[in-house]
Amino acid sequence: MPGTPDWNLLPFFVAVAENGSISAAARKLGAPKSSVSRSVTALEQALGVQLFHRTARDVQLTTAGIAFYEQARPVLAAFRQLTGSLPEQEPEPSGTLRITAPRDMALTFLVATFAQFLIRYPGVNLDVRPSNQVTDLAAEGFDAALRLAPKLKDSSLVARRLGAVDLGIFAAPNYVAQFGAPRSLADCAKHRWVSFSDLRRLPKELQDPPSPRVSTDDLLLAHGMVRMAAGLAVLPGYLAHEDVLAGRLVRLVPSWKQTVGTLFFVYPPAQHVPRKVTALRDYLVDVIAQRPLALADG
Repeated sequence: MPGTPDWNLLPFFVAVAENGSISAAARKLGAPKSSVSRSVTALEQALGVQLFHRTARDVQLTTAGIAFYEQARPVLAAFRQLTGSLPEQEPEPSGTLRITAPRDMALTFLVATFAQFLIRYPGVNLDVRPSNQVTDLAAEGFDAALRLAPKLKDSSLVARRLGAVDLGIFAAPNYVAQFGAPRSLADCAKHRWVSFSDLRRLPKELQDPPSPRVSTDDLLLAHGMVRMAAGLAVLPGYLAHEDVLAGRLVRLVPSWKQTVGTLFFVYPPAQHVPRKVTALRDYLVDVIAQRPLALADG
């Protein structure tokens, strides 16, 4: 009695029908002759009809085989076109990659990093959602996330460590020219400050600056005010890096730094991780290896 065909056998049948022999079909498919022959026989048994007349040299479609081929060929072609058009089937990474990242990072050093990534992989589009909230990636439909934390709490995700993030003390050259450069943490307490509210883990000398010219809970505002010579500030190294290179900021008391966490690239586990995800992961590893997030020791 005929059974339900295994449609994975269809490409073997079509290859034999189009190439006229088991041997030619095997060469076309890159498969052993025995596998092709068994596949065709299994399909015939499942359908309950003979699809080929077999001779020592070649095979010929039967009447049933001709009718089945006429219907099977466009189905197989349509399936190949459908699967070939999927983003993850392309030779290069492609498709839209939805990612969330800490707000301050997403709006600063990640801007140039993401832009260069898009140049390198023109088939990929980025949907970036800056947020300091820990997002459920699967529930919210994200492919990946960048997370800054002392350690990851969600062990269900695949995580790649990108690097430690350090805090340092920075000021504008104009400020230093006018008020001098502190030589120690104790000296820093005598200066004007741009005070960012999240300083609970800092040494006591820096927790309550005596003369904050600016107090804010927005790190990007604090960064901008420091650049405008409003005072000293404790900033993440990644935020001050380009300014130091351009001469807009100077690092003070370089013997002091404090690590606030590690940046991780995380994504849900999967049997086949999308190439767009692994491409961005590897790209970030390379970028941060060349430009570490950690500050150099003074």
